[in-house]
Amino acid sequence: MNLNALRVFTVVAEHGNLQRAADRLNLSRGAVSQRIKQLEVDLGTVLLERGARGVALTEDGERCRAAMVEALSLIETALSGIGDKDGTITIHLGSSTATKWLMPRMDRFRAEFPDVALTTEIHETRLRRSLGPNELAIWPGSAPDGNPAHLSCVLTEIRLVAVCAPSLARPAGTLDTAALLALPFLQDANRHWDRLVEESGAKKQAKPLNVDRSALALDAAINGHGVAIAPAYMVEADIARGRLSEIWSDPEPPRQQLYLSWSREDLGHRTAGKVVDWIRAGFGHPCE
Repeated sequence: MNLNALRVFTVVAEHGNLQRAADRLNLSRGAVSQRIKQLEVDLGTVLLERGARGVALTEDGERCRAAMVEALSLIETALSGIGDKDGTITIHLGSSTATKWLMPRMDRFRAEFPDVALTTEIHETRLRRSLGPNELAIWPGSAPDGNPAHLSCVLTEIRLVAVCAPSLARPAGTLDTAALLALPFLQDANRHWDRLVEESGAKKQAKPLNVDRSALALDAAINGHGVAIAPAYMVEADIARGRLSEIWSDPEPPRQQLYLSWSREDLGHRTAGKVVDWIRAGFGHPCE
């Protein structure tokens, strides 16, 4: 079996489009198509249904995709433990958590771990594979990490708050929902404002400025463009610096928690264990 062709197929299945897969792989569209056709010949089955708008997986194609995702995850996890990585820690997390929680604390991290090389890997969804040695993951969820290869703990409940620049014109004090919705607001891909409007039955007074990430909405709020709704842990640093003011807190109970996961292989590992403790201390929430 041609492993390169299997890798090409996995990228095509991920993008659902031959040209986008070709661009990512730095190959021509024809070369990608040729590798897929040869793979189909080798397997004796059709993997992709080709259409004007892209490609779709057949039933056998979906089985092949699932098998390749699992196999590549196993390989990536295994390779993460190769070599001397005692001085390297990788943290997998979302882009806004990295920007708004981790980056403001990097001076403290460097002071406490001067000999540790920190790598961050950004993910839009929870990491599907198992973590290898010296790998940690910070992720939101509504249930604990069920991976038996992992240890994990709750860092904090994801409590939503509304924030704006101190200079933004608004009524004094903490606002109710109706007063909040009268202000210009900034909405990210989580669509917190839409949920608030739907659940409250109130009407939006202004059209939102839409961005795709919480960190971008918060930066726009800092620059006085409106009000952003975000998890409280993301705004602590900016509130402490006087760049943002909290003007509303979601009265509904938190729907998710922020979790920290790490590999069981790191049990007793000095560097990884200390970084886990450092992250836990940053949230003021010990592992249970």
